[in-house]
Amino acid sequence: MLYNYVMAVIDEFGSDPAIIKWNVTRGDTSKIKIEFLNNDEVTKFSTSGWDYIATAYDPKTDIADELDVNSGPGWIEVIAPSDITENWGTAYNATVAELLFDVQVTGSDFVWTPVVGTISVIGDISGAI
Repeated sequence: MLYNYVMAVIDEFGSDPAIIKWNVTRGDTSKIKIEFLNNDEVTKFSTSGWDYIATAYDPKTDIADELDVNSGPGWIEVIAPSDITENWGTAYNATVAELLFDVQVTGSDFVWTPVVGTISVIGDISGAI
């Protein structure tokens, strides 16, 4: 499976989040990998003790979906599973929905949103035939 990669260089917590556009095909599982790096943009930042939550929100339907998050030392993987993406958007257009999403990190003494963006949902017709 292919990944989209996002790097969040940590200068200080609360700094500007990375803003990305994530393309997802309706009904498919999609993943992005986010690496948290020190200022040298090579060494992974220690993320021990961090907790994560990722959410996608469709302003047209007023529905928020919690996305799956896997983590390892200095990185996370955000997953939009097919059983959620199959409900994103309607019709058979090229783009069937635009959702907002973010990733929030909490530690022992901070809350930080390192990534915000838009999920552009591409229409899928082969699953509907």
